[in-house]
Amino acid sequence: MRRGTQPLRDFPLVVWLVAAVTVALIHRWVPEATWLLVHLIALGAMTHAVMVWSAHFTAALLKTRDDDATRRRATWRLALLGVGSLLVFVGVPTTMWWLVVAGATIVSVAVVWHAIQLVSDLRRALPGRFRICIRYYVAAACCLPVGAGFGVALAFGLDDTWHANLLVAHTMTNLLGWIGLTVVGTLVTFWPTVLRTRMDDRAEKLARQALPVLLGSLAVVVAGSLFALRPVAVIGIAGYALALVWWGRCLVAPLRKRPPKEFASASILAACVWAVVALVATAVHVLVSSDIEVASGYPVVASIWVAGFLVQLVTGALSYLLPSVVGGGPRVVRAGAAWFDRFATARLVVINGGLLLWLLPTPSWVRVSVSSLVLLAMASFLPLLVGGIRASVMEKRRAQAGEPAGPSERPGAFTGTGLMAGVAALVLAVSIGVGVDPGAVGLATSTSSSGEAVITGNTVRVQVVADGMVFTPHRVEVDQGDRLVIDLVNEDTTTVHDLSIGDQRTSRLKTGEHAELDLGPVQSSIQGWCTVVGHRQMGMVFDVVVRGSQEPAGEPSAEPTAPMTHHHGEVPEPEPITGVVDPVLAPATNERVHKVELRATDEVLEVAPGVWQQRWTYNGQSVGPTLRGRVGDVFEVTLVNDGTIGHSVDFHAGTLAPDVPMRTIAPGESLVYTFTAERAGIWMYHCSTMPMSAHIAAGMHGAVIIDPEGLPEVDREYVLVQSEVYLGEGGASPEDATEVDADAVTAEQPDKVVFNGVANQYDQKMFQAKVGERVRFWVLDAGPNRPSAFHIVGGQFDTVYFEGGYQLKDGVDAFGTTGGGSQVLGLHVAQGGFVELEFPEAGHYPVVSHVMVDAERGAHGVVEVTD
Repeated sequence: MRRGTQPLRDFPLVVWLVAAVTVALIHRWVPEATWLLVHLIALGAMTHAVMVWSAHFTAALLKTRDDDATRRRATWRLALLGVGSLLVFVGVPTTMWWLVVAGATIVSVAVVWHAIQLVSDLRRALPGRFRICIRYYVAAACCLPVGAGFGVALAFGLDDTWHANLLVAHTMTNLLGWIGLTVVGTLVTFWPTVLRTRMDDRAEKLARQALPVLLGSLAVVVAGSLFALRPVAVIGIAGYALALVWWGRCLVAPLRKRPPKEFASASILAACVWAVVALVATAVHVLVSSDIEVASGYPVVASIWVAGFLVQLVTGALSYLLPSVVGGGPRVVRAGAAWFDRFATARLVVINGGLLLWLLPTPSWVRVSVSSLVLLAMASFLPLLVGGIRASVMEKRRAQAGEPAGPSERPGAFTGTGLMAGVAALVLAVSIGVGVDPGAVGLATSTSSSGEAVITGNTVRVQVVADGMVFTPHRVEVDQGDRLVIDLVNEDTTTVHDLSIGDQRTSRLKTGEHAELDLGPVQSSIQGWCTVVGHRQMGMVFDVVVRGSQEPAGEPSAEPTAPMTHHHGEVPEPEPITGVVDPVLAPATNERVHKVELRATDEVLEVAPGVWQQRWTYNGQSVGPTLRGRVGDVFEVTLVNDGTIGHSVDFHAGTLAPDVPMRTIAPGESLVYTFTAERAGIWMYHCSTMPMSAHIAAGMHGAVIIDPEGLPEVDREYVLVQSEVYLGEGGASPEDATEVDADAVTAEQPDKVVFNGVANQYDQKMFQAKVGERVRFWVLDAGPNRPSAFHIVGGQFDTVYFEGGYQLKDGVDAFGTTGGGSQVLGLHVAQGGFVELEFPEAGHYPVVSHVMVDAERGAHGVVEVTD
């Protein structure tokens, strides 16, 4: 800060803290909110702080000076860290695991680069004291890539044992290694500095003795975790704790000489106490919990680490550091520190007392009110931070101008008034929680008998099969008070599955395994899901519906249209589609004038297996008829509006002023649209009546194919038009069909992405080909919003024609290079082309948009190749 503001150094930590507070406030509406909250603090704020301040302390201890090149490299490391962290934060909740892998890799690169710089600083520095502190930083940096690797591995569908093993290894490597070693190395000199007293003469010696024990103990923890030797892992945690106690003796003497009188030292001390509590809680939890309980109970342990240790550590450290590094002498430090010490006692009482109450077996509404108060107390650090920095900067300017010092009263960390205020706030929070739910603490309530639990004595048993990202059946109906027992069996040969409903969860089942879930008397509708990462988003949800009550809230309860798999035939058949759009492209005729009639109609059509929608169509089809001709052909199109609203048509294959032929016509009217095809390609046509996006999404689109000159004949030719379906409410039957959801179109949130108007239809009626036949696929992306990446699993394209020209023809590119191939035909909206290939052997070759979320939404089919 003496050199001015550096955005990538100064702002990210505040951004991550603000983001964490935001997620905490809106967690009910945020996917993977608990995970995101923990990692915004641990990976976002703490990792950034470690990178910045370990470099700062290294420079101070080694008495090195950074130059412009060093600062530029530090900025690049922080930029990499920020980008990598952001990718992880986006990738996990959205289940885009390639983002998670990329983000974790980038973060690891940044931290390893940081470690290399620290080693370089050690080597070029003159001999001096406390070089052991920098060795702690280097050892810590070596731990993070390992912990990140464990975290990425958690993304894969693993059984409960491996999930629990990796979870413990991941958290302990990062908390005890990356964070823990950094904290130990820093507190050797930082703790007496914060207390403003002399350090223990044994500090450096004890730090040297503790480091190998800490690293060895951490290795034991990781080994015991990975090999499911829980007692061994606990022994490692105990060894780590004993090494901390041995080293921690050097913190006691400064504490006795000068007990905490400011927020910074008191907050750091509280963080250290909670770190010990968290270590004990983690050891007990790992030792006594089953595989399922390790994961399900980890959020409680994580709350101690995050709220008790990490947040209090970083806020306490920054409360001392930020006023100090501004520079300008004691008066500047006092001015800034006065802000950080505001309401110090009340904040400390609320945070630590509230966390203790939250961990006790208190009623749920008391936990809600207390945790909200703790969040408020922690979030108050952010405005105090801004005020403290501004006060320090202003005081520095006054000092430079020769003005007298401004008022900077420092009340100290402990005041009777603050203590009473903190206790009163906690009492009020508890009272609010009890007032909301007095029955939870045994107080009489005015609840009517209708609100009492109902028990019918009837037991409903149902077997649920997990296979191919589907629960079958995907819902069960019971009467209020019926006891529900679910027998879950995993018939998926590719991955594990489980089922979590309320506070009950089965184990993660391997292929062929069963588990029973006894929900007891069911009082209200509720939704469950598979907890394996990403499976819920793929549609693995299960609804328990109490007859006469509201449907359970959560993910859409409609059964997924078809499972995504590269192994066709290993999954149960989805509900049959009533009609399949023929994808076979008819050959071009010798006609030079094509007279076509397009009738705009309103139709109820099936857009996915068992899913219906009120569609606006050309000629009553899910996708408009494909027109085909050659360069120079004339198309005379008569548009007749038999619908209930205005419609139009826009042909990209022709060039002419749109004013008249593309005008909107009212129901009952017609127009004639004539154009000449002057250029080859696959061209889109669509309704251009506003809102155009809704008309296209409702089905009013199709393709015009104008053959390139000399287009060779092939054995088979197919045409696929990709588009999106926006369902809205209803659609379980033709009678329940509703029109396109225009709000979802605007928000770009499709329910289905389809080929030729119907999701997954070509999984049921597959494309046909024989070994050695030449097959051509024409593809058009009609949108209105999503791109396409057309791919055939197991195949390679030797010919690619894109937007009017060959990119590759029989393996030869535009520069004459031979032997080339292509894997994807990438299309933006309204673009098109074709690909050609031959299939080498019999089998089933999935056809997908390799924008995989869209393949999972229905842009999927199969080529059945026979000998």
